[in-house]
Amino acid sequence: MSDSDKIEAAVFRRLLEHLDSRKDVQNIDLMNLAGFCRNCLSKWYVAAAADAGLALDYEQGRERVYGMPYDEWKAKYQTAATAEQLAAFDNRQKD
Repeated sequence: MSDSDKIEAAVFRRLLEHLDSRKDVQNIDLMNLAGFCRNCLSKWYVAAAADAGLALDYEQGRERVYGMPYDEWKAKYQTAATAEQLAAFDNRQKD
């Protein structure tokens, strides 16, 4: 593994730790502000595994990103999106 790969892997782990420490930040907030969310990271993780010739499904990717099964995370931490959050999301989709 190259030094660059090691650094990038460490940064990814740090990003996951940061997201884990900020469960108050909902996916819709991330989508509205940054254009990606935990689910996007999960999809990218699965795609990177496939590129490396590894079999990993979406739920396994989600568990890696969320640190637990998605349904468990959702039940514990996900809140209903507000009308304002949904409107911002809809407006962002139009851009």
